[in-house]
Amino acid sequence: MELCLKADNSVSCQLTSEIPEVCRTEDCCLGIDEAGRGPVLGPMVYGICFCPVSKKENLKDLKVADSKTLTEAERENLFQKLDEAKSYVGWALQVLSPNTISTSMLQRTKYNLNALSHDTAIGLVQYALDSGVQLKEVYVDTVGPAEKYEEKLSKRFPGIEVTVRPKADSLFPVVSAASICAKVARDRVVKGWNFAEDLGEVDADYGSGYPNDPKTKAWLLKYLDPVFGYPQFVRFSWSTAQTLMDSKAVTVHWDDDEEDGEKAAQRQNNRSMLSYFGASAGGNDQNLTHQTHRFFTDRRLKSLNTL
Repeated sequence: MELCLKADNSVSCQLTSEIPEVCRTEDCCLGIDEAGRGPVLGPMVYGICFCPVSKKENLKDLKVADSKTLTEAERENLFQKLDEAKSYVGWALQVLSPNTISTSMLQRTKYNLNALSHDTAIGLVQYALDSGVQLKEVYVDTVGPAEKYEEKLSKRFPGIEVTVRPKADSLFPVVSAASICAKVARDRVVKGWNFAEDLGEVDADYGSGYPNDPKTKAWLLKYLDPVFGYPQFVRFSWSTAQTLMDSKAVTVHWDDDEEDGEKAAQRQNNRSMLSYFGASAGGNDQNLTHQTHRFFTDRRLKSLNTL
């Protein structure tokens, strides 16, 4: 079974296996884990894996382990084994795009990464319940204080025994299985990323994707558009990305009555936003020979000569 991903990487998507019939009739356990929480590049993927409580030992026999301790080839092999065990193992994944992550974190109402993670995990558990899975046990790799998270999930899902632990992916095989599913999905998404931006032949040598990696920083600098910022592959809310934007991108002055609008822009030697609407009435400015940026073409925006 292929992990089929949407061509539009700017939106999040959910990927699911078939629900094993035995999971609708027997008491089940479910594990939750994520992959890609820290990188400045690519999506974060939340995964759940579930099976009957009576089949816990079967997961051990598959030798699932924390995905971070495995090579990419080992993870792919184990994912294949999990998929072959579809008579009693099911999974679901929520792929959170970089765009979703950053816009959520930068919205007016405070919504941090922990809150986004909690809501995503809750949504996946609810998906399993709505699909008829007879959940009795849920095991979670903690995000934030374990006790508070455990209490939150227990209140949200009464009647289900919830266990939240640090390093749960190395303690509970069903969490290890979820970890493998999430990591395999993220790796595939990153490798097959469809860049909507017109970047030509994209350099794939971006290192680990983590903010402190010199290769990652160099890649960010290389693909930073001075006006429109980064491709949607980048989490622009990360401090590393914002710092580069502040130092390398064009400064924009937003007109504001309190700052005296265009006069303030002139004092700071910047162009006012309003100045971009001052095109000649005839629309025949010979200097405007550049190609219209896709930001405008995607939104079908055009300059107006008259109102």
